[in-house]
Amino acid sequence: MSEKKRKITSGTKEWADYNVNCIKGCSNNCRYCYAKMMGKRFGRCTDDTWKDMVVREETVNKKYKKYKGRVMFPSSHDIVDEPKIKEACLRVLENLLKSDNQVLVTTKPSLEVTQEIIKKFYDYQRQMQFRFTITSRNNELLTFWERNAPLFEERKESLILAYKEGFKTSVSIEPFLDKNPIKLVRELSPFITESIWIGPMNYLSFKKISNEEKIYYDEMKDNISIENLIYIYNELKDYSKIRFKDSLLIKIGRK
Repeated sequence: MSEKKRKITSGTKEWADYNVNCIKGCSNNCRYCYAKMMGKRFGRCTDDTWKDMVVREETVNKKYKKYKGRVMFPSSHDIVDEPKIKEACLRVLENLLKSDNQVLVTTKPSLEVTQEIIKKFYDYQRQMQFRFTITSRNNELLTFWERNAPLFEERKESLILAYKEGFKTSVSIEPFLDKNPIKLVRELSPFITESIWIGPMNYLSFKKISNEEKIYYDEMKDNISIENLIYIYNELKDYSKIRFKDSLLIKIGRK
């Protein structure tokens, strides 16, 4: 492995050595989505078309090799409870697992999808870890920032189910939507076997927002201030399960 490749540890590389996707677009349509931003930049989508998920058949039918290291699936879309999309995602996950890969399943979890994954891949527990994105206990904030994703109660129920069924569990609180995520950390910690990742919102554009939307953006601007990031770091650094994203550590001068 080259020196250049070894140094790439930010973003998805903090979590896995490889990432696999099988869908273009994502119906969650989160306002801060990096994949959407890149899709728009390179002309692969628009603000209006990103939410329309399209199966990439060539990735669904692909025979996946056994990778050296962990595979993150998916990284630029979600596994949503929409028959065609869900079927494609489960087929890719099955192909990865049958090739003996260690897979990090990342999702803003729908309970029905979580139940189906657990039932279908129960015998692959040793090869799988769930990483559920749960960014707030406040459904108003979730509905604004992560427009079509499940609400808090459903995501927490999915986490508890996976934990009780014996799967390895972890949570991503990135981006944290509350000013301080410590209450969320305390509520979820009992159902996590591995780690809780904390990270700030990295892409905050004030272009083309209404006065009603500006309230949320102003609050987020305060959330990601250096002062607040340092406060969160000091509040949570002694929790054994906490992992801070490089984007946070770099901003506060800890990396």
